[in-house]
Amino acid sequence: MGLISSLLLDHDRKSIPKLIAELTSMFVKQKCVPVHYFSRFIYKKDCKNIFDFLPDKFLYDIKSKFNDRDVIEVLENKLFFDLFYSQLNVNLPKILMYNHKKMFVIGNRTIEVNNSQDFKLLLSDLISDKRDTIFIKRTSGTYGGDRIYKISSGQLSGETDLIDKLYKEVSHSGYLFQETVVQHPDMDQLNPSCINTIRFDTFIDCKGKVEIISAHIRMSINNLHVDNVGSGGCSVSINLNNGQLLKYGYTTLFKSGGELLTEHPVTKTVFEDFQIPDFDKAKELVLKVASFMPGLRLIGWDVGLSISGPVLIEGNSDYDITGGDLMYRGLRSNPVFKKALKEIGYV
Repeated sequence: MGLISSLLLDHDRKSIPKLIAELTSMFVKQKCVPVHYFSRFIYKKDCKNIFDFLPDKFLYDIKSKFNDRDVIEVLENKLFFDLFYSQLNVNLPKILMYNHKKMFVIGNRTIEVNNSQDFKLLLSDLISDKRDTIFIKRTSGTYGGDRIYKISSGQLSGETDLIDKLYKEVSHSGYLFQETVVQHPDMDQLNPSCINTIRFDTFIDCKGKVEIISAHIRMSINNLHVDNVGSGGCSVSINLNNGQLLKYGYTTLFKSGGELLTEHPVTKTVFEDFQIPDFDKAKELVLKVASFMPGLRLIGWDVGLSISGPVLIEGNSDYDITGGDLMYRGLRSNPVFKKALKEIGYV
């Protein structure tokens, strides 16, 4: 009821008759319940191109038409991802250790860890004077920032229950332990609590040409260590030509109540025209890494901006492309995405 009230009280929404008329026409033309009418903020007065936005189910399904299931594990398994791209001299976060259940591999050693105290000692070896924090991520299945932990030296010395709980979880699965990327200082102006990654969507056409569909920056707005919108973050579109942010930041409708952000709520940095550092280098990076995987033609890449240049954080073959539809304000009008639509006969 709170969300409905927020929508009804939103001064930027279209009139009720207009909402009903548009919802009806979208239902008829797109042959589905148009839930994306609200999640993409199509109900706002300034949104005129309602049919440029594509239904959720269609966008969930389209990736399978372009990505070969025989090779998706290269991206979806973070260990395989590192092994593949590190040999191609791609800048990646450094893996310090990884495990399979109670067996941990660090350097050229394999160690069995049977209790949380020994696990804590291992973490202490990783976190030193030169490395105050590390990231711990599940080898696969970390959608929306789930099962990603940032551990500091202070937590090791003072939060025993946290380390016990973490050991229990890690020792029943597979995790990577990565060095924390030091963010470019310009990006700290936006949000210093996490690495604010750029999500690039790329498409490889039927002739093998790699192109960037769109790009948007993702950041935490609640001092979290992850930047995903689903974890309480916000996204802002980037002008592909000059690397500057557009005016509005979007978070989920359930979290925002329909409010669009024009500045970061913590740092107060205004989004519009904010210059992303090393943006051309970041574009070059994703075009290169996409070309190395011709069997994966529709991919979402996450790139961090470090003090030493762009860092490839991960690639996603099964990702939420509805975010790109939201940020681009309707992917059907995107010149690169149109090629994908044409190839599958969606007109």
